[in-house]
Amino acid sequence: MNSEAIATAQPYVKAPLLYKGKVRELYDLGEHFLIVVTDRISAFDYVLEPAVPNKGNVLNRLSAYWFEQTADIMNNHVVHTDVDKLGDVVTRPDLLRDRIMVTRKAERIDIECVVRGYITGGGWRQYVKTSAINGIELPAGLRKNERFAKPLFTPAAKNDVGHDEDIPFSRMQEMIGAELAEDLRDRSIRLYEFAHAHCEKQGIILADCKFEFGLIDGEVIVIDEIFTPDSSRFWAQDKYELDTEIDSMDKEPVRTYLLNSDWDQSGPPAPLPEQVVAETTRRYLDIYKRLTGN
Repeated sequence: MNSEAIATAQPYVKAPLLYKGKVRELYDLGEHFLIVVTDRISAFDYVLEPAVPNKGNVLNRLSAYWFEQTADIMNNHVVHTDVDKLGDVVTRPDLLRDRIMVTRKAERIDIECVVRGYITGGGWRQYVKTSAINGIELPAGLRKNERFAKPLFTPAAKNDVGHDEDIPFSRMQEMIGAELAEDLRDRSIRLYEFAHAHCEKQGIILADCKFEFGLIDGEVIVIDEIFTPDSSRFWAQDKYELDTEIDSMDKEPVRTYLLNSDWDQSGPPAPLPEQVVAETTRRYLDIYKRLTGN
């Protein structure tokens, strides 16, 4: 993996930039899309500085790994991840190696499909206030981080600006149709259960995750990313406890540092300290190694 942090790929890609997200950049190759995963890191709706070395490599390679692992469950958008096949479209293949994905062009379904295996995070906060998550009534007396008897499907409406909106399943059915909504729910839960079992063998708990789906000629496929530290919540099994805040295996050092600093969240924070960046890189590399064995 290239240890040089890449905050943007724009100087190195000779293709139209279609979209620049907090982490990913989407380019138009004509027949296909080119996704470049940068080392940018965000927290509390701000893109932070500096970029985190190897973060993009890990996210891209983990997605490629999981897309391959789940290909028998359902199709995805991956064409290839070989930067050398791009020819002169990329001027610095050495910098973008392991962080590109060429994909089929799908029509995005504007629903974020969230599966929760444990009651934590935003799901826990909803439960404390309403005894429900996304309108799903839950038994009284559940404890924070407790595992559900069956995974919960809790969708959100996609918003390109601002936060995605948690919605009940009935609202999802109204938005995209009952048949497609039920199909996406069933596919999401099946993918979660597969990955949860895989992670258990590696000493890791997959607490929750989110998916995006798209359509190509009427076929539903998985798009974007899958089972990465940016789209899923991973816990080390030996750190699992009820009624506490579990240190997740992702950019937790960044969130902890910011929450304990004097930053008031009214504007971008000062650059992250070197030790916070280094620890975040270590965590991303560690989760990649533990999940893939590489």
